[in-house]
Formats: sequence, structure tokens, C-alpha cells
Amino acid sequence: MKQIIATISYLYKKVFNNPIPEALNVKFRKPSTLPTVLSAKEISKILQVTKNIKHKTILLLIYSAGLRLGKLLNLRIGDIDSESMKIHVKQGKGKKDRYVMLSENMLKMLREYYKVYKPKEFIIEGQKGGKYSPKSVQSIFNAALKKTGIKKKATVHTLRHSFATHLLDEGTDIRYIQELLGHKRLATTQIYTHVSSYSINKIKSPADHLIIE
Repeated sequence: MKQIIATISYLYKKVFNNPIPEALNVKFRKPSTLPTVLSAKEISKILQVTKNIKHKTILLLIYSAGLRLGKLLNLRIGDIDSESMKIHVKQGKGKKDRYVMLSENMLKMLREYYKVYKPKEFIIEGQKGGKYSPKSVQSIFNAALKKTGIKKKATVHTLRHSFATHLLDEGTDIRYIQELLGHKRLATTQIYTHVSSYSINKIKSPADHLIIE
């Protein structure tokens, strides 16, 4: 249908030199797809095969705090609060600041990373300073994924999906997960209930009440 409408629209606009009829202004609903999620074991494998401390810090930061790639690249040194064990995510989606937890493992790795790279402004910086390239992060993740032999269609953003799903698996209230992810609407966060093993396993099949022997 999209191809047909695009063809007819092109005909009106480019061949007939007429405005496109309103009847062709059809809005298609996006297909409802579930996010790809990596298991905790798969995340561990990805980190284990990533030997470079900077690359490992990048991947663990995204997963441990459920960060979007853009937010990771914008993190400054002052955004890490080791005393209260929080990360200050500034001007997230929806132009709202929020705090997320700082993992103890993450703090240890950040200290090791800092000794080697000594960033001046941003947590993750390029070779000549300034912001790190988003393409480089994608390349780091893809290389690690290839080394592990994991066949799932995963991207850097899959780490964020996995963070949310694993929290739900552990029984974390979905409203807290909504705050950590910076979602404006709870409905956006609720997609993770469809991939969480906690929510699936919590529901007993009616077959379990049958006497079949």
C-alpha cells in the first residue's frame, strides 16, 4: 500500500503538476515489535571479550545505568557522584534531568579507566579530547558481539533494553524503572513486561491446576 500511494503521489506531483489529493494522506500504524534483550550471561560475555578498559567502560556504563547512547556521550566528569552513588543525567528526553544509580562495579571500573585515560571534560572522550564518536561506540559493541558468537540482532540500544528487562526480572516496580529510563509515559515502559521472564513466570498456566495422571 505504501508503494502504491507513493507512486500515485509522485504521478500527481511530478507528472500532472497537481497537488496530491487528501485521500492519499494515509497514516500507517507502526508494527508493534518487541525489543531484543540480552541475558545477564550474554552481557557478561560481551564485557569479558572486550579487553580495552575504555571500551569496556563504555559498554558497562550504558548497561549499568540504562543510558541512551547520546546521554552517555554527554556525561561529564562532574555528573558522577561517588558519595551518593548516583549519575546525574542532564536534559534527557523530554528536557528533564534525572538521577540513575551508580553501580559499585561501575565505579571501580571508572577509577581504573580514569587512571589510564585521564579525561578532562567528558567521561568518554575522543583521542584529541571532546565528545566521543557514536559510530565508534557502535563499532565497539558490534566487534564484541561478533567475538561472543551471539546471533541475536542486537545494537548498543539493546543494552538499555536489557537493563530495564533485568530490573523487571528482579521484581523492581515498573514505576521506578520508568523514572530511571526517563520515560514520560508508563505505557512506554510497559513494553518490557512482554519480554521479562519474571512477569511471564509469575503467571501460572491453568494447565497446572489439572490432574492428568
